[in-house]
Amino acid sequence: MLTKDDWRTIRSCLLLRSMEEEDLLALIDERMVLSLERGEQLFGQDDPARALFLILEGRMKLSRLDADGGEAVVHIFAKAETFAEAAMFLDKKYPMSAVAVTPARVLAIASTALRARIAAKPDVAFAMLASMSSHLKALVNQIETMTLLTGEERIIRFLIDLIGNRSGAVTLTLPYEKTLIAKRLGMRPETFSRSLARLRVIGVEIKGATVAVTDVQSLRDRHR
Repeated sequence: MLTKDDWRTIRSCLLLRSMEEEDLLALIDERMVLSLERGEQLFGQDDPARALFLILEGRMKLSRLDADGGEAVVHIFAKAETFAEAAMFLDKKYPMSAVAVTPARVLAIASTALRARIAAKPDVAFAMLASMSSHLKALVNQIETMTLLTGEERIIRFLIDLIGNRSGAVTLTLPYEKTLIAKRLGMRPETFSRSLARLRVIGVEIKGATVAVTDVQSLRDRHR
């Protein structure tokens, strides 16, 4: 069952917000809302791609196993974001697995329904291109983070993204466990811990999942 807040989320997401109401209603099936517990898998790497997904609540991790069986975290998606568009559109296999980082609710949008709307109204494809372009930009930013920034700089960028437009002294809660953040930033847990400790000199204290930043501007200045 979709709530009023769910519909606001649906209408705000990049993929769907430019669609006309009749197109939106043709795509959305309330029976396709899935609830997942933390750690529960939505789909696995190489599973047949039959749908794309919109997050209504929570966060989802997309990751891929490397040749040695290690996990590479590709991206973590949050509320109002969509994922798996490209794989679904090509009607092939999902190149990654999707797992709930927190308790989550996701809306599945069937590939057959989306293709039917695109065939009837080609303009619908432009919304999909915009969404995939956004994901490509995020991937490029992640590659830049992994290759050009030190561990300390990666953590600072991560914290600045969490802080957003806030200023002054800020206290926030990490969105998921530190081991996953380390993977997301391409760092070993021990390297992540040492880099965190070095941030104390610029007024960043982390206790458990709580982060206290004495002066956000100082953190931003360090990032430049």
